[in-house]
Amino acid sequence: MDYKLQFPKAFPKLSDSQLATMASLAEHKFYSHGQYLFRAAEIEFKFHVVLKGGVEIIDRSGHEPRVILVHEPREFTGDLANLSRRSSNVDARALGEVEVLEVCSEDLRKIIAERPELSDTILNAMIARSQALSETEFKGLSLIGPASLKDTFRLRDFLTKNQVLFTQLDLEAIPDLNNFLSHFGVNPEDLPLVTNGDLWSLKNPSNEALGRKIGLKQDISTETYDLVIVGAGPAGLAAAVYGASEGLNTLVLERMAPGGQAGTSSKIENYLGFPTGVSGTELAQRAVMQAEKFGAQLNVPSYVNNLQLNGNIKTLSLDSGEKIRSRALLISTGADYKKLDLENWEKYEGKGIYYAATKMEAALCNKFPVAVVGGGNSAGQAALFLSSFVPRLYLVVRGKDLALTMSHYLTKRIEENPKIELLLHTEIIEIHGKEGIEEVLVKNNQSGEIRTLHIDSIFSFIGAVPRTDWLPDMLMKDPKGFLKTGYGLEDNSHWGLKRQPFLLETSIPGIFAAGDVRCGSVKRVASSVGEGSMAVQFIHEYLKDWTEN
Repeated sequence: MDYKLQFPKAFPKLSDSQLATMASLAEHKFYSHGQYLFRAAEIEFKFHVVLKGGVEIIDRSGHEPRVILVHEPREFTGDLANLSRRSSNVDARALGEVEVLEVCSEDLRKIIAERPELSDTILNAMIARSQALSETEFKGLSLIGPASLKDTFRLRDFLTKNQVLFTQLDLEAIPDLNNFLSHFGVNPEDLPLVTNGDLWSLKNPSNEALGRKIGLKQDISTETYDLVIVGAGPAGLAAAVYGASEGLNTLVLERMAPGGQAGTSSKIENYLGFPTGVSGTELAQRAVMQAEKFGAQLNVPSYVNNLQLNGNIKTLSLDSGEKIRSRALLISTGADYKKLDLENWEKYEGKGIYYAATKMEAALCNKFPVAVVGGGNSAGQAALFLSSFVPRLYLVVRGKDLALTMSHYLTKRIEENPKIELLLHTEIIEIHGKEGIEEVLVKNNQSGEIRTLHIDSIFSFIGAVPRTDWLPDMLMKDPKGFLKTGYGLEDNSHWGLKRQPFLLETSIPGIFAAGDVRCGSVKRVASSVGEGSMAVQFIHEYLKDWTEN
């Protein structure tokens, strides 16, 4: 395959003026034939512009290393991993005597933020290369393990949501499984296994261990940040873009993957500027790129478990033992979908019960009917998306009318879809199945009729529980746990300032909330983006008068 012919936008040549600009900011380096400029799995690898000779790009994800393309003079190496600090997917090796301009990740981000004549060319090429890898035979990491294992699903979910290219190996398709596993020094009970060719392998790693290995999770500076954002949904990512672009030293902590609940949506059609719709993962990926372009740091996974105040310093504690200090804090942790109050619900989580509807989940349940539970927009989007993959879909809604909770365009499409059966006034009361779900009992809460649905998957989009259980009691919440802000604060004994709280400020000065976690917020992507953007303006106002004590 000729990557350059198939994806021409991914491999542009720099103009004379662009080369001159880059030369003034980069370091001249020389490599002999066969020397490596960087290796697959290397983190914080360099970006190179070829001046003389050629640079071979080698794919090591398959059984044997193979050269997939050669960068020629005026072309450049690199992809989105250069910006995000992730590990490299490929090797780069000198072909002949090579002269290059070499730039480290930090300087590359500075160039992209400050040099528009180069920024568009480099970013557009990086986006196109990411697409090229995902649409070709590039295998990426290997995930080896039975699909029925919860840990296999957990790792697959983590890699998919973080846009990490990987291939899941079907154990039944491996002729001699024991010999195959012995090559990696593992036994069947050690599965699942994640490997990067012959470079490394991890036995059933935690999300944090895997994140560190591929560069998603990095050591966090002990400096005091201007702004720390907890949660990388639409609100958090918008705040990261505006905060970093306006000069704030910004860190984003995310427990799972960028995008939040919006990131699990297969298609968002009512977000301004995308008339044909945009997937949640694509929107999140582009937002992350914007934030990193301006210097914001994203750390995944980062589980925040505690917040303490030391004067005006906000100190966050992570499960990893790390502590992070910040002058201002934005809480944009969003909310989780509720679980149905059924005795064996947790038994089937990751084995038939899902809280997202993406291509990954659709691939797991494309042979049998499924049920989507919920009456909001997320449930409607999931039902329409999944109906393209499954033979039949039941939309289970406790209420009496979809129009009360779902956008008109979704309601109309659901009513017109022959694969979707709408069950109003209905709740799931029992789940049955040995290893996975085989059938559920549903009850009409008006007539009392009980019906058996033969399905293998349930997609749950019911209600929301705010992620605020880690916060101290001094942060005022409503009875459901959502954070109160601005005009919603009353009898606030912890305030202590003459001024009133800003619109998105919580009951503690310098701690702000935006998005679904905030009491009274509109649960839409656009409003969350707006709140995250607006919060930065209030944070600037707060930092004007900031003192450590």
